[in-house]
Amino acid sequence: MAEFKVVVSDPDAGRTTQVEVDGQNANRFLGRELGEEVDGGAVGLDGATLELAGGSDNAGRPLRADVSGSALKELLLEGGVGFDPSRDGERKRVTVRGREISEAVAQINVKIVDSDADFDDLTGDG
Repeated sequence: MAEFKVVVSDPDAGRTTQVEVDGQNANRFLGRELGEEVDGGAVGLDGATLELAGGSDNAGRPLRADVSGSALKELLLEGGVGFDPSRDGERKRVTVRGREISEAVAQINVKIVDSDADFDDLTGDG
């Protein structure tokens, strides 16, 4: 059974919160790809639309939007998600995971793109 930590960010408010999802709510994310939109009901934000922005697997390897599928892949990177070069021209071979959400993913990063709901309802500050 799938189980994820979902990090929900509200770009307008500049705030984030973390929600644990499992069971039927976690199944709403399986098979989706980065950039797709999902219903916010899975994380308790009914009436909100969430965009899948990123994530990482159980070993901390990042999801990359330019790698198809959900398998691991070794890439020679010059920068971007998974590698931050310390000098010009530096490259490094890094293992990353594809853009599809699978059971191997431990954390999913989402952002609120459209909402009738209040972010404070999710965080309990409201």
